[in-house]
Amino acid sequence: MDNLDKDLRFELSHWLSQLGIDSQPADGLSTSLMVLACLLLAGLAYFIVRRGVVRAMNLVIQRSKVTWDDIFMRHRVLEKLAMLVPALVLNLLIPIALTDHKLLASLVDRLLSVWLVVLLIRAAYSALDAVNEVADVKLISRRLPVKSFVQLIKLFLFFVAIIISISVLANQSPVYFLSGLGVATGLVMLVFKDTILGFVAGIQLAANRMVSTGDWIQMDKYGADGAVEEVSLTTVKVRNWDKTITMIPAYALVSDAFRNWRGMSESGGRRIKRSVNIDINSIRFLTEEDRKKLEKINLLKEYLPKKIHEITECNAKVSDIEMPVNGRRLTNVGTFRAYLLEYLKHHDKVHKEMTLMVRQLAPTTEGLPIELYIFTNDTRWAYYEDIQSDIFDHIFAILPQFDLRAFQGPTGNDIRSLKDNGAGANKPT
Repeated sequence: MDNLDKDLRFELSHWLSQLGIDSQPADGLSTSLMVLACLLLAGLAYFIVRRGVVRAMNLVIQRSKVTWDDIFMRHRVLEKLAMLVPALVLNLLIPIALTDHKLLASLVDRLLSVWLVVLLIRAAYSALDAVNEVADVKLISRRLPVKSFVQLIKLFLFFVAIIISISVLANQSPVYFLSGLGVATGLVMLVFKDTILGFVAGIQLAANRMVSTGDWIQMDKYGADGAVEEVSLTTVKVRNWDKTITMIPAYALVSDAFRNWRGMSESGGRRIKRSVNIDINSIRFLTEEDRKKLEKINLLKEYLPKKIHEITECNAKVSDIEMPVNGRRLTNVGTFRAYLLEYLKHHDKVHKEMTLMVRQLAPTTEGLPIELYIFTNDTRWAYYEDIQSDIFDHIFAILPQFDLRAFQGPTGNDIRSLKDNGAGANKPT
């Protein structure tokens, strides 16, 4: 290579001397011409790669059926990789062209090396952005916090690039600069405490899958109640159900309590835990006439005969059964509970593999609560609310069939009616 350089330089100097240029200017001009030739070769190499190879690969990508390669093309990964070709050509040829200028050759060589590092990092960043977008499109981000890992890799690459660039410019080993980092660690931790906390918390969130994109989380301290749109190393972006956006520091999700509804979504069931308050004054024993009427209800055709047989056997051991307090009796509220249980078991929107229970809670001043503790088999919010509303619509509508009343506090109209009735009763005849 050195012989080629000397021969080329000699031929250029000889050619310039024939043109009447003195030997000293001829040497400088020959160096300039060689540098110019290197630049032209680098430009030609870039043109061939950019217009030939990259364009051909883009055409292949456009015709392919997969989508991930289109994302890489959109992020111009190949174009940025193509920029490495002229940089490599210059890095190889410029030192040869500047053989007679050792100091300049060393400086240019270092600058070209730094340029190569910058171009490599640029291409790597574009490739990582493309990977992140592919993860979003393929819904991988819902299972893994890909963006956090991408940001972590970017940060690591940036750190490596800085160390390599400084070591190249200073002509020192990277180990030399790494050994000096321990001195500044204390100061860095003091100044960037929040950033470091967020960084560490972001890694914990990513590694333990505490929060993923698409999760519904609730954190009252920060006013967050909605779907996670983005998980980064330092913050978590939540779009609330009222369409506002809340940014939560990553370390807050590690140090404070929050609720993640992902388990509900993954289980396929969403809980309904709601009560209907029965007016205690409407609770009574069933009469023979009531039993005959209720036996016509399809969902009670199995329950009533079985229950009546059980009560009859139990009461056979009791004397003076005519007294209501002696023995066991069917009640309208007990039969109502049995009906609700059968109704829910036959409801096509109620999850049969999860807890299904109708229970009586402690009575309050607002009546006797009959609570439904069930799960719907559709976790989507709007559909869940529709199912819940349909069930309770039916419950309120069916209460009169059992001669039961829902408890309702007196309203203005009730008080007005009482006053009117009282005034009418007190009028002189």
